[in-house]
Amino acid sequence: MDAELDTLALALYVKIDELLIAAPDRVPWRPPVGIAPRISDAELVTLCVMQALLSFTSEARWLRHADAHLRHLFPYLPQQPGYNKRLRKLAGTVNWLIRQLAADTSLWSDDVWVVDSTPVECARSRDATRGSQLAGWAEYGYCASHSRYFWGLRLHLIATLHGLPIAFAVTGAKADERQTLLDVLGADPDLIAARPGQTLIADKHYYGREFEHDLSAAGLRLLRPARRGEPERDDQRFFKPLRQVIESIFDTAKGQLDLERHGGHTPAGVLIRILQRLLALTAAIWHNDHTGQPVKRSLLAYDH
Repeated sequence: MDAELDTLALALYVKIDELLIAAPDRVPWRPPVGIAPRISDAELVTLCVMQALLSFTSEARWLRHADAHLRHLFPYLPQQPGYNKRLRKLAGTVNWLIRQLAADTSLWSDDVWVVDSTPVECARSRDATRGSQLAGWAEYGYCASHSRYFWGLRLHLIATLHGLPIAFAVTGAKADERQTLLDVLGADPDLIAARPGQTLIADKHYYGREFEHDLSAAGLRLLRPARRGEPERDDQRFFKPLRQVIESIFDTAKGQLDLERHGGHTPAGVLIRILQRLLALTAAIWHNDHTGQPVKRSLLAYDH
């Protein structure tokens, strides 16, 4: 295993372990008397981050690989059913850790954010969609970027220009992007309370007088391209060079972290796999930031 990945794994484990010791309420409850797990929560979360960075979509194949190559980092490895069960219980912990790592970077205070949503496909055949446990959450939607329909969910992401996740939500495929953004911001008012004048870059689907008024009232400045029939916006010249950033971030999540090949078949399974990849992206940026790497979102040192 490459030294860079080992270094990231060790640094990440130490950081997560410190965070969970300081906040024991963030881990699943266990009875004080009983058999203690042979692999800690911090080790398990680190193991799942390495799985995402190395593009293993199969948990069974990943654990076989870890058994052959990672014993120097993980003396004990669970079987696949135990690994899957533990990870699903840790979904809330992983969600919390994404924010903790993001806030521990120099990028957290960036005054420009990008926002968009991307499809997370969950099935293709009609039979699979009818029998899926995701029915009712997953639904048919349209991806304008790729001119295709899909059945699944949408990941709504607010990120810095370096790709650091700031906030996110997972919804059905037809959820309104504008309302979801307002809901995400409304659920975490402290996120923007200390950021007056924060700039938000979005595409032309984030429009509407009432919507833009709500953003302005929250202290956010929206940059988006003019829609057909609208006059050219004053901020148009700033938009084009920066708009592709969000597409590049999603490309990292899908092309290098296999977001659309998540393999989840239940709501809990899909959710933890999405969180796993967001944590892997955040962890890589966190480590690159702390080690002074010039490209914060680069995964090249860790994905082989």
